[in-house]
Order: sequence, then structure tokens, then C-alpha cells
Amino acid sequence: MAQPKPTSDLAIARAATMLDIRKVAARYDLDEDHLILHGNHMAKVNLSILDQISDRPQGKYIDVTAINPTPLGEGKTVTTIGLGQGLNHIGKKAVSTIRQPSMGPVFGIKGGAAGGGQSQVIPMEDFNLHLTGDTHAVGLANNLLAAWVDTSTLMGNPHRIDPNSVSWRRCLDVNDRTLRQMIVGLGGAKNGIPRETGFDITSASEVMAILGLSSDAKDMRERLGRIVIGLDQDGGPVTAEQIGAAGAMAVVLKEAIHPTFMQTLEGTGCFVHTGPFANIAHGNSSIVADRIALKLCDYVVTESGFGADMGAEKFFNIKCRVSGLKPDAAVVVATIRALKVHSGRYKVTPGKPLPEEILQEDISAIEDGIGNLRRHIENVGKFGVPVVVALNRFPTDTDGEVEAVLDLAKSAGAFDAVISDVHSNGGAGGAALADAVVRACSEVTAEFKTLYPDEMSIKNKIGTICQEIYRADGVDFKPPARKAIKRFEKMGLGHLPICMAKTQYSFSDDPKKIGAPENFRMTVRDIRLSAGAGYLYALTGDIMTMPGLGSKPALLNIDLDEEGMPMGLF
Repeated sequence: MAQPKPTSDLAIARAATMLDIRKVAARYDLDEDHLILHGNHMAKVNLSILDQISDRPQGKYIDVTAINPTPLGEGKTVTTIGLGQGLNHIGKKAVSTIRQPSMGPVFGIKGGAAGGGQSQVIPMEDFNLHLTGDTHAVGLANNLLAAWVDTSTLMGNPHRIDPNSVSWRRCLDVNDRTLRQMIVGLGGAKNGIPRETGFDITSASEVMAILGLSSDAKDMRERLGRIVIGLDQDGGPVTAEQIGAAGAMAVVLKEAIHPTFMQTLEGTGCFVHTGPFANIAHGNSSIVADRIALKLCDYVVTESGFGADMGAEKFFNIKCRVSGLKPDAAVVVATIRALKVHSGRYKVTPGKPLPEEILQEDISAIEDGIGNLRRHIENVGKFGVPVVVALNRFPTDTDGEVEAVLDLAKSAGAFDAVISDVHSNGGAGGAALADAVVRACSEVTAEFKTLYPDEMSIKNKIGTICQEIYRADGVDFKPPARKAIKRFEKMGLGHLPICMAKTQYSFSDDPKKIGAPENFRMTVRDIRLSAGAGYLYALTGDIMTMPGLGSKPALLNIDLDEEGMPMGLF
């Protein structure tokens, strides 16, 4: 009697037959000498390979982004994995490069980030839980610096650090709202100097950004040294190099700098490196992973976090500016259900059943919500990159609705718009999308450009992003933000690019303004310096750099079974 097919992502992943990772690597001419094995099914790739493959031609570079997310999930990671499988399915050598999930979302509401259905990275449990320990290394390096800042200030303060100016925060890879703002150093003189500070989620730490933007171990070490932890008593910057912590931090990260190589359900390759959260970080995988992949493959599919107003904007303006790599095409993922939500007619709550009406044909709701997709297509086009829209189809989508979305997307300027069925059918379900991407790369010569030049003022850079990408009428800078701009320009840092921290749910800084809002202004409440990462970090609206757990997080459903295996994971 035939056994029923597994349905949950975890069951599908466990039913797969995994290949020895060395066999997968061999398909991409990855020599075993460059692998740092972590068991039989995943390995780190030593950066020394870059010297060996430097004279090889470079593959095509594709970024996968999406419309503004809704509680329904749009399937951006599954599309990234599925497109990589799809390109291999049509005879191209391709890999995906994605980010390691934070355990904040894994144990929160969002869940994991290994893809889903027939387009997953495996082993799924390892992918979502610890992996090779990079995130923990980032947290340790970050907190080692924090501990030494407070200790050095307490014990003689040889660098004349002003305790009230210390801006370096601790981090933790768990959603914990109670740590957002806190006072440390209580309990007497032996416990430190009392001051107000807080925690960020580890993926939003500057150390994670440095890991993602470094070109090699030497560059990482230099960037760690440039971290500014606060000011001295004369108002000058104090760096991690000055207080002697950068070397120890680099040692903690000596293995984390090497990207992890894994496999998909179809035995194709995938690089996994650095962390998510494009709403409060740059939200892209590492430059080194992309550089290795581009020398090994015909096509490299990378993923940017959240919507194109967040991750893709930072991919273009920060990551590509630093790396010098130029994308050849972009894929914008959308779903019919999400476009209906963006019409404003349907309210969807995480964890609750969908309204029955949203599952019925409603082309007028799609027409009302298509503005969100149209704006993302137009925005990506401003960077000189052709756009392919991937419509992640669900069984309840009608033919009429599908045809309407594809037609509207192409009329909005997409090079092509196609159905993606990678969740159900893996690489075969991504063949049409893969073909469209190949045609976009071959028929259109991308004329990539960043949105603003280095020499533009800090205020004008922020204004350009807010007006050109978000479509705001203008920007209001709160007093702390205005003060920070003056300070950073006085320090000679006005040339740095901008990393915006903003709600992912809206083009505006108000998560309730879905769709394609107009007639609004952005509020920048503060600006932080990430000198090692090489950008300025603008905080807008009420965005928090430490998320919180919901009332019914995923952790309540996660446990070990009788055989000691995880259950309840997605």
C-alpha cells in the first residue's frame, strides 16, 4: 500500500535523500580542499578559493525581492530556492545565496527561512537551528566588545571614555522586548557605572553587518577596528581598535567569515551566510558568498529581505556599492492573496483563519491592490535593472485573477510576469520563471546605478530614499536626528550610505498604510553610526531594533519527540 506523501515542510525535508555535500560541491567545481566539513551534509567554504578562481568569467547576478509583506507570507525564500532549482532544471549551472535565519523569528511567528514545499534547503532542522554557529559567534564578538567597554571605563578609564556617550549595545538572538531599554551597572561600584542602554536582535548588530559586507578576513579585521563605541571626554570618537578589542573579536569570527554551503531538495547548491531583518539591518547575504558563487556558476540567485523598498534598496545602495558587483536582473515576488490585502478590503490576522471572501475571485480587489506591486516594479527600474514578476500561485487563485495580475504587472513595466509553482513542483515548477530570468539577462543590458552619490549630504540621501522609493512628500527630522547629522558630518562621515530602519509592512513609516500610500511624510527620530559596516543607520517611526514575541509564538508548538528529534518546526 502506497504511503501518503508528506505535507509539512519538515516532513518533506526529512523524506528527502541527502547527498554527501562533497558530491554536491563537485558539481560546481568546488574542490574538497576548500571545504571545512560540518558532518556529511554541509560545509564551510574557505575564502582561499577566491584566489584560485579569480580568473574565471563571472555569472549573471539576480536579486529576488517582493512586494510589501503581509501576514500571509509571499514566498520570497521559496522562490529564491526554487528559481535556483529551476535554472538547473533548464540546464544552467546555478546556486542560490541566502541568509541564515535568526532564531527570533524561528521561535516567534514568522517561522524558519529554509524555503518550503519542494523548494527547500536541507537539512532543514540544522538550517533553522544554530547551523554552523555564525550567529552565536557574532553575538559573542558583539558582547565581548560591550563587556570590555564597560570594564575599561570602570577600571581607570585609560581612554577617557564618556560613559554617557557609549552607544555600543549588546545583542541577543531571541525576540525579547524587555531588553529594548535598560539600565546596567546597578548594585554598587563593583558592578560598573550605571547608564542607560539596551539590546538589539543579533542580526541587527553592526558585527553582523560587518560580516556581510567584508571582502575577506583582513577587511573584516579592519572594519571591526573602525567600530565607534562612543566618545571621549573631548567629544572625539573612540574605536574598538583604540581600546584593544578588535583583535579578539576577529578571532571569535575567524570561522564565521567563511560561508556555509548546503544543498536543496534537488541536490543543487546553496550558500548560506549572515543574517536577516532588512527592516532594521541591511538584510542581505554576504558579499563573499556571492563572489564565490559568481565565479562557480552561470547564474547566482540572491535574496533581499522583505519588500523591495527595504532589502532590495539596501542591496543596490549599500551591498552593491561596497562590493562593486552589478546585478543583471531582479525578481519581484507577489501573490494574489497579498495584493487583495493591499487593496484594503480584507483584514488578515496572523494565526487566524483567512476571511472566506479573500479566497473567492475578486479581480477588482486585485486592481485596487496592484499599486503596491506597480510601485516596486517602478522602483527597481530606477536602478537600471530589468524586473521579472514571479506570481506565487495558490490553489484558490482563479485563472481570471492570474491573467489580471500578469497583464497588470507587464503594463507596469516588468520585462515579464510568470507563474511560479516552485512550492508544489520544485525546479520543474520554476522552469518558466527561470526561462524569463535568462531572457531578461540576455535581452536587456542592465545599466545599474545607485540612487544617490557618495558626496550627497546625509539629509539629502535620506530625503532621496524617502521620496524616490517610499514616495513620501518629505522628511521630518527629530532633534536627536538633526544633532546626529551635525556630529557625523563634523566627523567627516557624511559620505557614508544610509541604512533605513522602517516598518516592512508599508512604504510609509506607519504599518497600517498598506497598498501604495500617498500624501504622507516620513519621520526620522534618530541616526546611529555603523562606522565599521560603513553606513549611517536612520531610525524611522516606531521601528524597534529588538522585536518581541507574540501571545502565541511558534515556540509553544516546538518540542522533541520520543526519538529526540525536533517536532513542530513548520
